[in-house]
Amino acid sequence: MHRRRRTALALSAATLLAAPLLTACGSEAHPGAAAVVGGDRIDVATVQAQAADVRTAQQESERSQELVTKSGQLTRVKLSGLIFGRVLDRAAKDAGVSVSRKEIQQIRNDAAAQSGGDEAVRTGMLEQRWVAPGQIDASLRQEVQLQKLAQAIGADLQSPAGVQAVGQSLTKASKALHIDVNPRYGSWDDQKVQLSTYKAPWITQVTPVEGQEQAGA
Repeated sequence: MHRRRRTALALSAATLLAAPLLTACGSEAHPGAAAVVGGDRIDVATVQAQAADVRTAQQESERSQELVTKSGQLTRVKLSGLIFGRVLDRAAKDAGVSVSRKEIQQIRNDAAAQSGGDEAVRTGMLEQRWVAPGQIDASLRQEVQLQKLAQAIGADLQSPAGVQAVGQSLTKASKALHIDVNPRYGSWDDQKVQLSTYKAPWITQVTPVEGQEQAGA
């Protein structure tokens, strides 16, 4: 009788002790982190700073009110982009792909030449992709990475089969990184390679901004 009671008390105590550990799973175990990707943190402050840079650029635009209104999910978009960048880095590394500073500058020069100058590129990136001027090179780097990743695995991004092949490569990399997102931002979808709380297919990364159709070709 006493043995049974002691066992019940022990189990009850163990349950109470385990509860904080279970609820601490996820990014709550990493205070100040918006996400943890491959063991590395993406701080909330980093996400907020990126969103603030976009807001500042939007406020300076003649279409500021329209741009701000349309970008209500800006913080989540920025977090999703930061996570996606790390997933793409992993997929590119696994495929033996690297991107040089020269390649990034070349695609930017091509875009500027075809869209009427670098100012037009900055405007297009801000209005269509919610990318601040200081974030353009990082965004273009991802574009080059995607194209080179596709080439490395023999996929054509202009075909459904090619898009699927690249998507599978990204999903594999995403799963390997064990991505953990702070619940306030939603959760990460390994299959779609994006946050589950907003719709922003990764394939839009390879869709050129207006006037950029031949950029990087």
